[in-house]
Amino acid sequence: MTKPENTGYDYDVVISGASLAGSAAATLLARRGVRVALLERHSAPETYKVLCTHSLQACAYPVLDELGLVADIEKSGAVHNQARWYTRWGWIEPRAAPTGPALPFGYNIRRSTLDPLIRSRAAETPGVDLLLGHQVTGLIEEGGRAVGVTASTPRGERRIRARLVVGADGKDSAVAKFAKVPVRESENTRFAYLAHFRNLPLPGGMSHTWFLEPDMAYAFVNDDGVTVVAVLPDKRRLPAFREDLEGSFLEFVRALPEAPPIDSAERTTKIIGTVNYPLLSREPTAPGVALIGDAALTGDPLWGVGCGWALETAKWLAEAVAPAAAGRGDLDRALELYARRHRRRLRGHQLLAADFAKARPFNPMEQLVFAAAARDAAMARHMYRFASRLIGPRRFLNPAALARAAAVNIRYHRIASRTARRPHKVA
Repeated sequence: MTKPENTGYDYDVVISGASLAGSAAATLLARRGVRVALLERHSAPETYKVLCTHSLQACAYPVLDELGLVADIEKSGAVHNQARWYTRWGWIEPRAAPTGPALPFGYNIRRSTLDPLIRSRAAETPGVDLLLGHQVTGLIEEGGRAVGVTASTPRGERRIRARLVVGADGKDSAVAKFAKVPVRESENTRFAYLAHFRNLPLPGGMSHTWFLEPDMAYAFVNDDGVTVVAVLPDKRRLPAFREDLEGSFLEFVRALPEAPPIDSAERTTKIIGTVNYPLLSREPTAPGVALIGDAALTGDPLWGVGCGWALETAKWLAEAVAPAAAGRGDLDRALELYARRHRRRLRGHQLLAADFAKARPFNPMEQLVFAAAARDAAMARHMYRFASRLIGPRRFLNPAALARAAAVNIRYHRIASRTARRPHKVA
């Protein structure tokens, strides 16, 4: 147990939620000299999130590296998340340039493997107290700001005072509600169901995503020979799915281009999902409060960004607030720095995702870029960097990229037109 200093606080920071965002933030803050109480409402240390894409995009790799988890993740059998994407113009298959560096990668790894791993890393970090069975029931407030939490525990209610309260408690964040942080909700007009399969071979052993306009699907190869298969149809198909979930799920997958051989695979889980998963956005800070992961921004599950953003926002918070949280700076100023970085890095991604969540076909600009990416290796790499959240929308749709996409498509159609006009030889 970390011994508190005589500051009037039990800890410098109290974090609600010991999943990816909370555990990463606790570890990174403690390494910077911050005393952290990491609260988890579940009592079992091996608790993990079930409904998830189980994918860490390449944007998360630097955080995993800083946490010292890369070797452990590799040892656990995690799969580098290379992918190919189906479109009406053909497959987009990102590959490294012949003379260039390898493509950056993240990992596909089941949360049953990842969550206990990252939580144990936090628990073993000096300066972190992992408090299981602690569910936040309210905020302690003084002078219009949060100065701690009240929590329900197996031994009764507990008050924990801290300079900063961090909500890492998911899209339905109790911390955000207690802090009265407004939420902006964008409707998601797709629903989602997924299941895990063993012995489900995919070409090249790599993950697949299908852009079916407006429906979506993906198959992500994971650790221990397990593949996560998800379908994300337009909600207009929901009544039929509800009549026969298993039959509708299997029929959907069988109809995919180059469909994975799902009938010969072993399904290892139930088919689970959600029929209402809106995209949520909150301001990432309030007086004495910071929100990370899904508590601040809940993305569309079809993009698989949640795990990566959970780790990135944890890192951004630790970098911004650590000195002030330890009593060596202006905490409000530090929180503003975190909020500005959060908005700058993620708001554009969320706006594009919210628009695409309307279950619509590709718009003209998307048609331009996706068609070019299916026809040109450089454009495929450009799209890969955006899909991995290594670049933002402005760089993705910058004038040079759009000009190249246009040139690629014009060249393709000229070649196709010349080929069509050539006389066919008669045998």
